[in-house]
Amino acid sequence: MNNPVKAAALVLVLSGAATLAQAEAMNVPAPDFTLESRAGDNIRLEDHRGEVVMLNFWASWCGPCRQEMPLMDDLYSRYQDLGFTILAVNVDENRGEALRFLDKVPVNYPILYDPKSSVSELYEVPAMPTTVMIDRDGNARYIHYGYKPGYEDEYEAQIRELVRE
Repeated sequence: MNNPVKAAALVLVLSGAATLAQAEAMNVPAPDFTLESRAGDNIRLEDHRGEVVMLNFWASWCGPCRQEMPLMDDLYSRYQDLGFTILAVNVDENRGEALRFLDKVPVNYPILYDPKSSVSELYEVPAMPTTVMIDRDGNARYIHYGYKPGYEDEYEAQIRELVRE
């Protein structure tokens, strides 16, 4: 198994330590990728080395994503000046569906398009949304499966921890 995020997640699942809609701690290199952004430029994860990155996988048909994304936008506004960013990876095959979603749920952080799900497969995303917190050294430190109200408090605690490191 070449993917350390996949390996760590597999260990958590096999050990019974992870369930969907639960966060788990890890410390493994986050696989690099490049995707086209909503702005039209390509964004590479490696280019954000030195920042804390909240990598969020979402889809237009995902109800919990609709709840979570405005809350994430608040976190982005509060912490971006401290070296924090969000890279939100949309997995819809049809970009138009993502754009219609974003018309109803506008956000200010970067949106990336993964219409072939190559990056979500690289990270073995089992559910929408899935969120990976990546530290300044490029290591995946926390992974969250799903979203329920209140998860944003855990996100914020992790962001605070990681931006202080």
